[in-house]
Amino acid sequence: MPNDMSSRPTILNTVAGRHFLQTPGPTNVPDRVLRAMDRAPINHRGPEFGALGREVVGNLRKIFQTQGMVAIYPASGTGAWEAALINTLSPGDTVLMSHTGWFSHLWQQMAGKLGLEVQMLETDWRGGADPAAIEAALAADTGHRIRAVCVIHNETSTSCMTHVVPVRAAMDRQKHPALLMVDAISSLATCDYRHDEWGIDVTISGSQKGLMTPPGLSFNAMSEKALDAMKSAKLPRSYWDWAPLITANQTGFFPYTPALNLFFAMNEAMRMLLEEGLPTVFARHERLAEATRRAAAAWGLELQCTDPAACSPGVTAIRVPEGHSADKLRAVILDRFNMSLGNGLGRVEDRIFRIGHMGDLSPLQLLGALGGVEMGLLAAGIPHKAGGLQAAVEYLAR
Repeated sequence: MPNDMSSRPTILNTVAGRHFLQTPGPTNVPDRVLRAMDRAPINHRGPEFGALGREVVGNLRKIFQTQGMVAIYPASGTGAWEAALINTLSPGDTVLMSHTGWFSHLWQQMAGKLGLEVQMLETDWRGGADPAAIEAALAADTGHRIRAVCVIHNETSTSCMTHVVPVRAAMDRQKHPALLMVDAISSLATCDYRHDEWGIDVTISGSQKGLMTPPGLSFNAMSEKALDAMKSAKLPRSYWDWAPLITANQTGFFPYTPALNLFFAMNEAMRMLLEEGLPTVFARHERLAEATRRAAAAWGLELQCTDPAACSPGVTAIRVPEGHSADKLRAVILDRFNMSLGNGLGRVEDRIFRIGHMGDLSPLQLLGALGGVEMGLLAAGIPHKAGGLQAAVEYLAR
């Protein structure tokens, strides 16, 4: 019989060594986490899972820095977006959002599909939401039509942060009763985040970024005010309903089949984070982010984020010079050096590439990634200066 190769899968990359996953999610999964999930499922109605469920909820509260209720869904962060909206709002309610990047755009689209009115504050995608603009919109809302203020803490598509404390302060100055909802999908466990202390009503997050776990789990952390809003919310809800999860927080059991092996994985990831210590985790992320920004500056390349105070600790978006393709650069780096980088989305498509430096990452791993970028810039013919990798080495060696 002839040796027919046509039915065999194409090998896309034959570069030796491990693949460098430098996207801003999914992130690298530590060996401890992989080993934790490498086991047979257990009875999700049995006592072993009840104990695991209670431990997971308890550890999540430590990560969110909350004493309140935490909902866990077998879903991506998009599901947790929906849960936040439908558990607290009614058809026709107005939500105030800031258009800081692609993910705020997607959240806006979802809100519209759910029958909500969205008042959008435009930005240039080069910084975070403007607390002054939010305050002005709330001051003009004398009838309190706005029922929620929704912000992206770390806009992954642009690497720009929105500082939550000034937003909460703006709401408080206006004595506005709107809920404060924060997307912390790519900021949780990468930088300081205090759900209770900062007066956040609903936090949305997911497993696949700072929590170092494969995609598939998403979360809501809720204030008492948010839980009270649930009592009068009229948007239809079933699967995403918070009510059965109030019991789940006490018992560890869930009203649906939970993602069992992801529970094993994420609990081990949270143990690792708590062993390292959250302040140390946050400092490590900021150190790696600063090294990346210094590399970009040495290359003579422009950051997407123009506000130094808003630069993300978990991802850095870098612009390529006019007339050059960021997607071509990423393709060259993947093909030649076996590294995946984040792409540009929406209005920055093909204009930027994104280096993820969140989750399970050390200085040596980051230097390998920055070396791959510098080789890629040369191989793709992108105009730049030499010395980005060296700038990062000198910073990290101190």
